[in-house]
Amino acid sequence: MKEKEIRKLDIQLRASEAEDNKMEIKGYAVVFNSPETYYGYTEVIAPTAFDEADMSDVVLRYNHNDSFIILARTRNKSLKLDTDGTGLSIDAFLQEDISDHRNIFNAIKTQLIDKQSFGFTVEEDEYDYESDTRTITKIGKLFDVSVVDQPFYNGTDVSVARNISDDFLKRRAELRKEYEAKEALKKAKERLMSKLG
Repeated sequence: MKEKEIRKLDIQLRASEAEDNKMEIKGYAVVFNSPETYYGYTEVIAPTAFDEADMSDVVLRYNHNDSFIILARTRNKSLKLDTDGTGLSIDAFLQEDISDHRNIFNAIKTQLIDKQSFGFTVEEDEYDYESDTRTITKIGKLFDVSVVDQPFYNGTDVSVARNISDDFLKRRAELRKEYEAKEALKKAKERLMSKLG
């Protein structure tokens, strides 16, 4: 089973009251081709990553907190997700008669909360040793998008909240060992050829 991974983004999240007084929030939960650094390696999300992703029932949460009331969801069309040249955008309508919704909306409106995050599984990725870069090319399932009040790393635009995939960190270590072994063998062959030549 694929491990769920979570990323946070320090990008603008906007709240406004629509013409019919509905509480609407908009922003990007994911930005494509935006290199970010985690645990010493760089990660990029490819523009094609969501092409086949399961986004049938994505919820909008606060801080990925399962015990906090859901803010919106795709299933009832209070949350709309769309991909464009920039990334994965959200457009959500909160409910005025739910006090937690009103509180979150006001916190976004006054920019107390201005970050987003998303929880997902990775189906396919590529790793480049030279640049130490992981490119996520295919997301399997998008579980949730969240408005978040505190990034894991304050100094970066994107940061790991919890659960950076241990599978990838182990695979990265193995791929680096394989590459280094191949390079060492290649250099040994070159030295041998120069001695013989």
